[in-house]
Amino acid sequence: MEELIEKLKVELIEALNLEEITPEDIDSEAPLFGDDGLGLDSIDALEIILILERNYGIKIENPAKGKEIFYSVRTLQTTSPPIRNEEDLCHRSGSDFGHRERSGRKPGFLKSRETRYGENHPFPTALDVPVSEVKQSNEELKKLLSLPSGKTYSRTALLGLWAAQEAARDAELDFTSPVSGSFLPLPSEEWMQASGFMPLSGKITGKGELRDIISHDCGSSTEMIAAYLGVKGTVTTLSTACSSAANAIMLGARLIRHGLLDAVLVGGTDALCRFTLNGFNSLMILDKEHCRPFDRTRAGLNLGEGAGYLVLQSEKSLTKAPYCELSGYANANEAYHQTGSSPDGNGPFLSMSQAIASAGLTAGAIDYINVHGTGTPSNDASEGKAIRRIFDTRIPPFSSVKAFIGHTLGASEGIEAVYSVLSIRHGLIYPNLNFHLSDEESGLIPETIFRSGLPIRHVLSNSFGFGGNNSSLVFSTLNR
Repeated sequence: MEELIEKLKVELIEALNLEEITPEDIDSEAPLFGDDGLGLDSIDALEIILILERNYGIKIENPAKGKEIFYSVRTLQTTSPPIRNEEDLCHRSGSDFGHRERSGRKPGFLKSRETRYGENHPFPTALDVPVSEVKQSNEELKKLLSLPSGKTYSRTALLGLWAAQEAARDAELDFTSPVSGSFLPLPSEEWMQASGFMPLSGKITGKGELRDIISHDCGSSTEMIAAYLGVKGTVTTLSTACSSAANAIMLGARLIRHGLLDAVLVGGTDALCRFTLNGFNSLMILDKEHCRPFDRTRAGLNLGEGAGYLVLQSEKSLTKAPYCELSGYANANEAYHQTGSSPDGNGPFLSMSQAIASAGLTAGAIDYINVHGTGTPSNDASEGKAIRRIFDTRIPPFSSVKAFIGHTLGASEGIEAVYSVLSIRHGLIYPNLNFHLSDEESGLIPETIFRSGLPIRHVLSNSFGFGGNNSSLVFSTLNR
């Protein structure tokens, strides 16, 4: 037992590059995370997970149990072989993500959960967590887009093709002109999904099929969508995690504002894949129930997939009446942590306040906030503090739509920008599902019922990404 503890200490020092620390300096009973122990963070947790999987064949499945396992070196040791309570804590696996099992148990699958809000289809994973999945299969999407069945497209590209085509048709805009057309969509983990090494379904063979590998370039789905629509102008891909689509929208607006382009198609697309799901699970921020943004009992997020695109145009290029105006925007890079949100909410405060100012508005003019609202404890707390700093006691109606659609990552602001536009056009405020108890610290209470026919003039929409990349957009009615 003590021999294994010493071995674990050596492995931690080597894997985490703990300079000037010896095994004797590490208290076996002391916390690994926080200021009372080694002070490790979520990135270090990923390294520990790799140690357990690579050296001991252990896979952490339950985030709640993961916190217990990672408390100290002693608790890590009790998880190493022989494994205690294998069914509850973890399982041994011959594959990277637990789909080829040696334990004799069949891989788990997400259960189909039908609610009044929609239906989740089975997504192949060993994790029993809800996700928001587009119902159409890849082949069904190909048929909708009149694409050849035998040609391989990543799901990210297919979802993006569908949404981008709808946006272009709705705007009645021809993007084939090299003068007026710009194309700025965003893929996220598409290269992982396109690879035969990590298929969305089916047996993992350990070897990839060359014909299944489209590209390892994160811009490949962008190029596919541009080619499909016949875009002849600027084609650009941005990747800033969950704020990516918001930044694509801002870049497109700036190109128009500076007279470089007359029209842009901007937004984001992202599809579910096991790589992303397991990555977020390793951070222990997936909720096993339906997520509850801003609720006191919130425990994490639900992942989703989808795509959302907007057409932005200069006034002189308009051929039909626009829905609204993108009146303001701002990005603030606070770089607080690789994955964590700043506890004081400085980044969200800067992006929101500067976006409102760039629109020529005061905080009191905002009629609705489409909050980032992932449902994780730290993220919602950070955004809530920023909202309090800006609006004080005069909080406008706000809600998170992620309880409907899940967190769609790189596509989130593309989709939520469409929600914001529809909010202005039809006077809508969307309910924040699953909310019951306000947070004791912020006291914020989101909208919990669907409202329509309201005079919505200005909508503030937030998207905050890993690394402290915070972006906010302001959409305004044309009759300001």
